[in-house]
Amino acid sequence: MKLSRTKEYNFAWLVLLALADVVFLLFFFLLLSSNFILQPGISVSMPFSRFTLAPQVNQQIISITGGAAPAVYFRDQRVTIEQLGPLLDAAKHDGKSIIIKADRLTPYETVIRVTNAALEHGITSVALAATPPQ
Repeated sequence: MKLSRTKEYNFAWLVLLALADVVFLLFFFLLLSSNFILQPGISVSMPFSRFTLAPQVNQQIISITGGAAPAVYFRDQRVTIEQLGPLLDAAKHDGKSIIIKADRLTPYETVIRVTNAALEHGITSVALAATPPQ
């Protein structure tokens, strides 16, 4: 004699539950493996370059805004190029590198003056930041 169930069970929900679990695991994997790099400083529109630096560990950022009167920011405070010297001396003693983030409309002369100020105060590692192309 063959026994049969009186109520049939639908196991499709079990497959959907496993699929949802895989989707959540994939989502968390992608979320945790992506790079979240927060760059301190003033927001500037940097020029594009295919060659960019890897994230620097021990750094100080100098931001230069564009426009008719470019402004120089160091440690999120507006400074003149003359005031930048003593601040760079402190960065030199900490052994930090300098990254210059200049707006694409910044005059080249201003970027060179800031670079020269950093090199004159003994900073051995000065780099210009750029944005990778989309």
